[in-house]
Amino acid sequence: MDITAQRPQTVLYDRTNILKGKVAIITGAAQGMGAEHARGFVFEGGKVVLTDVQDEKGQALADTLGDNAMYMHLDVSDGKQWQEVIKATEEKFGCLNVLVNNAGYGVFKTLDELTEEDFLKTFKIDELGVFLGMKYCSEAMKRAGVGSIVNISSVDGLVSAATAIAYSASKHAVTGMTKGAAVELGPYNIRVNSVHPGIIKSPMAEQADVIEYLKNLEKDIPLRRRAEVTEVTDLVLYLSSDASSYINGTQIVVDGGLICDL
Repeated sequence: MDITAQRPQTVLYDRTNILKGKVAIITGAAQGMGAEHARGFVFEGGKVVLTDVQDEKGQALADTLGDNAMYMHLDVSDGKQWQEVIKATEEKFGCLNVLVNNAGYGVFKTLDELTEEDFLKTFKIDELGVFLGMKYCSEAMKRAGVGSIVNISSVDGLVSAATAIAYSASKHAVTGMTKGAAVELGPYNIRVNSVHPGIIKSPMAEQADVIEYLKNLEKDIPLRRRAEVTEVTDLVLYLSSDASSYINGTQIVVDGGLICDL
């Protein structure tokens, strides 16, 4: 018997331009993963507001993406700036229905070297920024009647490592906030999921204080390589789209199997 004949034929989403009709805010979009997420979003038919504190880079990228992209300055730890960005997004593109909390900061020092300033800066960007984004963007998504929030955490949001105390603390917080928000916002048709990259070919992975450590760690990855940024973007786009309409409150790891063999 041909079981394929029994599959429902209704197509629930457009398999081309899977983000057509979607309007997103992407934080930390001036470079690295955030920039690639923005490119992918526009390529798949969506409209996107790129945000960052690197204004020159962010504006230059938005200019290359055309009429379906706009850049705005955003310090993710400032609630007032969040509200200004959301207002401008709705005025420019209409209802907001996707948030990608991508902005991140990492400082990697031993416990005796880590300062209060290091810890607080990590908290403000990686944890407070995610909270504020969910808080204010979910209000806009309730008005839209649908939404998807994608929080970029890390494998360090599930495990940890020496020198990653501040970073791991904030990324574990993102994991927990994602679960709580998924439960709270689900009844409003707003999904919340977190993505947990391993070692990615991004600017953060090229910092002087971690580059040698990551090179040594790379040989222990079962796939024996770091991920391309696009391999994270593909997942972010999927979670932003209607193709993932029943995925909520989950943590998806993109690490080549790294944490399976730590």
